[in-house]
Amino acid sequence: MPTVTVRGRRLETEWIGPGPAEAPTLVFLHEGLGCVKMWRGFPAALAGATGCGALVYSRVGYGGSEPVTLPRPLDYMEEEGRVGLPALLELFELREVVLYGHSDGASIALVAAGSGVRAAGVIVEAPHVFCEDVSVASVARAKDAFMAGDLRVRLGRYHGENVDGAFWGWAGAWSDPAFRRWNIEAALPGVTAPVLVVQGEEDPYGTMRQVAAIVDGCAAQTCVLAGCGHSPHRERPAEVLAAATGFVRSVLG
Repeated sequence: MPTVTVRGRRLETEWIGPGPAEAPTLVFLHEGLGCVKMWRGFPAALAGATGCGALVYSRVGYGGSEPVTLPRPLDYMEEEGRVGLPALLELFELREVVLYGHSDGASIALVAAGSGVRAAGVIVEAPHVFCEDVSVASVARAKDAFMAGDLRVRLGRYHGENVDGAFWGWAGAWSDPAFRRWNIEAALPGVTAPVLVVQGEEDPYGTMRQVAAIVDGCAAQTCVLAGCGHSPHRERPAEVLAAATGFVRSVLG
């Protein structure tokens, strides 16, 4: 996939649909173990349903982007939201954007929108704004699956030589005892764009407390899915696509 250089770092990108001079742009921010390819067909489906273009990218250390130096700092999501993402948006000269973030990407989107990035709307799927016991327990299970199960092989299909850096950068931060104090709720009042929260009730990485905190902190509406886990756009694609399409159309007028 095409790469661009942002702040001296090589990033894997994919562009879908019309360019920024022709239509608004959906910007997709992947989960803590994700990358461009792991979104599969969802960005194209949402772009097609809304008439928008879509920019999908892999952060440093993921997919086909350049490797990351470990350990990741515990504020890696804040750094990406305040510095990395704004630099990428500036490089592509995006005029009107809707941010769509999943998991870690959702946290990054909220930080960005609360720190001055101008967005017409923000969609956050399975977001976290603070660390919970269930998150830490699920990360521990993922570590077992990576070391003793087939998770490393499955992730390797998407991340290639970045697989170890991608996994341990994420797992190392979330497993650090100091990360228990991680909290980005202070960024929420700065989010002036409309927000849609998409959350599965059976998400092993976060409870409905995350949704409540976001609704309390900014102007957010919710799409809560019963019997759904951490990846609603993969587990319940039709429902998520419908909710996201309606939201995008509403914020773009």
